[in-house]
Amino acid sequence: MHRIAACAVDDSGRAYLAIGDVDAPVYLRSSAKPFIAASVIAAGAREAFGLTQPEIAVMAASHDGEPFHVEAVASILRKIGASVDDLQCGTHLPYDEASARTLLRAGEPPNALYNNCSGKHAGILALCKLIGADQATYLDAANPAQRHILAFCARMSDDDPETWPLAVDGCGIPVYATSLRRTALAFARFATLRGVSPADAAALAIVRDAMVAYPAYVSGTNGFDAALMEAGAGDIACKVGAEGVHVVAAIASGLGYASKVIDGATRGRSPATLEALRALGVLDRAQVTKLAAFARPVLYNRAGRVVGEVRCRPIVAIEKAR
Repeated sequence: MHRIAACAVDDSGRAYLAIGDVDAPVYLRSSAKPFIAASVIAAGAREAFGLTQPEIAVMAASHDGEPFHVEAVASILRKIGASVDDLQCGTHLPYDEASARTLLRAGEPPNALYNNCSGKHAGILALCKLIGADQATYLDAANPAQRHILAFCARMSDDDPETWPLAVDGCGIPVYATSLRRTALAFARFATLRGVSPADAAALAIVRDAMVAYPAYVSGTNGFDAALMEAGAGDIACKVGAEGVHVVAAIASGLGYASKVIDGATRGRSPATLEALRALGVLDRAQVTKLAAFARPVLYNRAGRVVGEVRCRPIVAIEKAR
């Protein structure tokens, strides 16, 4: 059993779904990446460095280390005059199995480009260059680039960044905690571009449109976020976060959705999100059917036999999307 806390609101804060304690603080982890990317765009990075939509999408990504991900991050670094050695996110094998096997067969150790957070780190380095912040200390919460990012994220959810609990994320950057209710509000604003300043709305639109146009850059060819955005056909921008966090901007419906698997088990994340979006009326039956592999993931044993599946109990929304 995996218990879920989840909330969906519109950009006025009106609740359409509330399950569990939606006012307890949750570390958003990588689910905050779209706002981190937008803070970089708001500072003028797209114009200053000629960033393309795929490059902006990978800045908001937890990517799988496929060749097109690695090239997009490398391209950002070239444009800002930085190198892989400037990335302080650490290294791991690509999450994409085929890409990992290719590296292993070639006897090549992965570098920081393959880290799932490398696009975000390249974006933060671009921000440092724009505002004259020290690139060597860009992981420090006191670095002007991080202060800029935290201030932008706080504006999205009507928070005070000075009161936020901060921790260190898996890739080394400061990570903040806020409630699922406020997170849902932030992603409702990401969906509608209302309730924020014109400058912030313009930056959000650039990142949102890049994610929707290039969903595979946000996760990977076979990732849940890519599959959900593709099924959404331009109406959904979404982002997973570690420890079972997930956020959705339902563009056509004007809703923001945020959820957390309480015990952090990622296997409960996609079934819960898809059931919630079905209950809210954001996804129709055909879209849910298309995403069946994520709605009811099949469980295999080591011998490759099907031994079960993960499924979500029915969810009833307070109100369906208009």
